[in-house]
Parts: sequence; C-alpha cells; structure tokens
Amino acid sequence: MCPSDATHDIAAAAARLVVEEGLEYAAAKRRAARQLAGSAGRAPPLPDNDQLEQAVREYIAIFCAETQAAELAALRQVALAWMERLSAFRPHLCGAVWRGTATRLSAVHLELYADDSKSAEIELLNQRIAYRVASTTGPRGETVDQLIIDTTCRELQTIVPVCLTVLDHDDLRGRLRPDRHGRSERGDRSALNSLMQASAAPAGSNPSNTSPT
Repeated sequence: MCPSDATHDIAAAAARLVVEEGLEYAAAKRRAARQLAGSAGRAPPLPDNDQLEQAVREYIAIFCAETQAAELAALRQVALAWMERLSAFRPHLCGAVWRGTATRLSAVHLELYADDSKSAEIELLNQRIAYRVASTTGPRGETVDQLIIDTTCRELQTIVPVCLTVLDHDDLRGRLRPDRHGRSERGDRSALNSLMQASAAPAGSNPSNTSPT
C-alpha cells in the first residue's frame, strides 16, 4: 500500500472515531494510525486536519444524514446560549459546531478573550457555574487554560461539554484571519446567528455567503 492510500485509510478510520466516539482530531488520528499500523515498514504520514474534516463530512453523509442536521442545530443553540451568558468576554465559536460537522457526541468549543485569564473563572464562580480546569494549546503554541462546563442539552437529552479556552484580548485580531482556503475558523454571536438562519432557510434559498465552509 502506498503512503497516500494508507493516509487516506487513517483519515477514514479517524473520521469514524470522531463521529462515533466524539474524539478530537489529534486523538482520533493517533488511534486510527495505531489501529492500522502494519507489522513492518515506515508509518505513513498522518492526514492533516483538512483531510480529516473531509473524511468526517463523507462519513456523516453516508451514516448520519438523517440525524446530523438536527444534532448540529441543537449544539449551536447550546453554544449561542453560553455566548450570550458570557458576552463580556467576546466569545467566538470554533471547532466542529462552527464548521458544521458536529454530532451529538461533539463538544462545544468557545474562545473567550480577556485581559486577565482568571477573570473568566471569577465570572463562572460569580454565576455559581460548576466547571473543571484543563489546558490546551494556545495560538503561539503555549499552554493556556481551558474551563469545561457540563451542560444539559434538552433537545438531545444528553450532557454536552462546553470547553472555554481563555485567550489574551490582543489575540483576537489574529484569530479572525481566514484559513488557507479562505474559510473562517471561528465566529461571534452575530456570525453564529447568520449560520443558524441560513441552515433553517428553505431549500430554494442560497445561504452560501454565510457558511464557514
């Protein structure tokens, strides 16, 4: 098997893990690579995030076409509610819920921007919101705080993790640049509302101008 074929197989296997088990991209790629590793020879290159996202979209189209749209809409409602609740921190939605590939096992990823990283924690304490502290990689490769809230999604009858990544206020401008394909990787409440309205529009309308993909 040539490296490109093996990389494609890893992407397909990782896509199943993302959709069926709710794994994040990095973890899904690593597990898929281990599962498909041959007994000899060099390990094939892992798919990049664009390749994996395309594989996730293909998997959803085949196996989740009847359920995914409703699940995505419910998760976007969860995101919108928390963005309104934390509006003082200029929240931006990113990840699968923003990109349109989320299913019921996906987490909601919000980026918060503040001059003091602890101010978001103080706000959660003031609102008596239970959370746990984790960490993730920031825009410059540094470790930054991530606050995780487990919230109930009534539409899906499940608990949804809302992951709040707290970034410096000055990071926001750089985070709004489009990716190499010209697509937005995150959006504020107004942008999310536009996405939700476009998704709810009749079949004959043209929502392409508001889609992040």
